[in-house]
Amino acid sequence: MKSTPVTLCFLLRDAETGTEVLLGLKRTGFGTGKIVGLGGHVEAGESAAEAVVREVWEEAGVVVRQEDLAHAGVVEFIFPSRTDWNMSCRLFTARCWEGEPAESPEITPEWFAVNALPLHRMWQDAEHWLPPALAGERIDVVVVLNEDNETVASVRYPSAPR
Repeated sequence: MKSTPVTLCFLLRDAETGTEVLLGLKRTGFGTGKIVGLGGHVEAGESAAEAVVREVWEEAGVVVRQEDLAHAGVVEFIFPSRTDWNMSCRLFTARCWEGEPAESPEITPEWFAVNALPLHRMWQDAEHWLPPALAGERIDVVVVLNEDNETVASVRYPSAPR
């Protein structure tokens, strides 16, 4: 089964109320209208880290260096009714970057408290892997979507003890 390589990066900062994460309202393309992490497709010849650095810059005008990325795991997205949408997503977090997040044609960035994520405005699968990823766990998850390509049919943790 072929999966498109994609990336997501979650910028984290400390605030008076606790840790905050930068997410964004998707303005165009896949996931329009949902709150998402910053990221996108890995281009030919790019590593996942190079791709996420480029995507964060393009989507929010923020400079993240590869050496400041922490690998947070992998989520495999399986769309049985649209196999061309299957994705292998490398997750990263970063606590160091340059610049202030700014709106782009693709994303309207916004800070959210990690303990109050807007899960009701995100892809349904996010509730299964995003909170532990932001808490510092290394994620290894396979998410299978239903035929509506929105709701979750199943979530598997391949590396979990059986």
